[in-house]
Amino acid sequence: MSSRIFRPGDRIPMELGGEAEITQTLGQGGQGAVFRASYRGHDYALKMYFPNKLKNPALFRENLQRLCEQGIESPAFVMPLMLTADTGEGFGFLMKLIPPEYAPFSDILNAKVKLSGLYAIVNSAIRITAAFRELHNSGRSYQDLNDGGFFIRPSDGNVLICDCDNIAPYGEHLGIAGKPGYMAPEIVRGEKAPDKLTDRYSLAVVLFRLLLRGDPLEGSKVLKSVCLTEDAERRHYGFEPKFVYDPEDDSNRPVRGVHNNIIKFWKIMPDYIREAFTYSFTMGLFQPEKRLIEKQWLELLIRLRSDISACTCGAQGFISGSERDPDGKVVCPCGNHYQPPLALHRGRQRILLFEGAKLFGENVEPVGEVVRNKVNPGLWGLKNLSSGEWSCTLPNQQEKQITPGSAAPIFNGTKITIDGDICEINGDIG
Repeated sequence: MSSRIFRPGDRIPMELGGEAEITQTLGQGGQGAVFRASYRGHDYALKMYFPNKLKNPALFRENLQRLCEQGIESPAFVMPLMLTADTGEGFGFLMKLIPPEYAPFSDILNAKVKLSGLYAIVNSAIRITAAFRELHNSGRSYQDLNDGGFFIRPSDGNVLICDCDNIAPYGEHLGIAGKPGYMAPEIVRGEKAPDKLTDRYSLAVVLFRLLLRGDPLEGSKVLKSVCLTEDAERRHYGFEPKFVYDPEDDSNRPVRGVHNNIIKFWKIMPDYIREAFTYSFTMGLFQPEKRLIEKQWLELLIRLRSDISACTCGAQGFISGSERDPDGKVVCPCGNHYQPPLALHRGRQRILLFEGAKLFGENVEPVGEVVRNKVNPGLWGLKNLSSGEWSCTLPNQQEKQITPGSAAPIFNGTKITIDGDICEINGDIG
């Protein structure tokens, strides 16, 4: 099978008939190249492979066919839609284009793109984790989690996951090991092929990099390797991995001036997040079966989202990880000391009611948002962003109906019924 070089203007026969015309080159990687292509009046992304770069082209194509037919329920995955015809000049598939408002995860990690705030950051972590929970529940693994596989919408943290051609059923390996720094240690050591347990290690790395903007295994010990050769990578990430905040060994601590992000964000993370990462990169390094599962991460991340608060200066932080003064007020880095806001409790969920705070339903879309009264800015309300009506009981027992688009007044003691759940506003932030 030849490795033809494809260019704009080339027409590629499709397996289901017709031809896709390449209109633009979008990028190139180790396995192949991605193009913008027009097919039957619509624009798609077209990925064409370099057959000589695939370990088993026939098995790879067979798996792609299966992905086209089965798909995944989660809308986060940008799945293969249709294969090209097998003409002997290589093969590929069509998939949806990534919308322009989404940014590569790598650009976010490199600070080329900034997410809108903590809600967007934590929401993206929740969406990534929920997507991989669905994938693993379907009996498949991704096999190659890294910063090149995600696109995030900075405004709200919505996530699209590409490079889905490596997804395969448990026990089936397509020859892709992964990217250094994201691969589980046992893969780096060559002891096993990727599966859901190695996915879970890579997921922890992705979450760490998203929340703390650094490498969980790169500290002073790694920096001593002036040139991170392949042998050095195998040692630091496979045979002698050491978490930068290992409680039993400080030999690989973050270095000020180099790892400033990790140092800064580790301090403001709530204890339960620090403990989860510590467990993941100590116990989880060498005992794959003990790695946190997606459900555990989701519970922690939803709790983290409920911990988001904000100072009057606009700076956001996590209330559980914040410094407090002797009077119990939150100390903001800007110098302000502010009283913790009222909280709305909905079952096990809680949100702190500052301007712009959001209440989420069972999915990741907001159903409520804290807004100021346009006539009297001193009064705040919880705006109904859902399609259903809420009922509200004020502290004086006055009852109100909160239609979509209107807001329930925020007072200590207000009760709001949302989708059958009685939610209460009070000063108990837990």
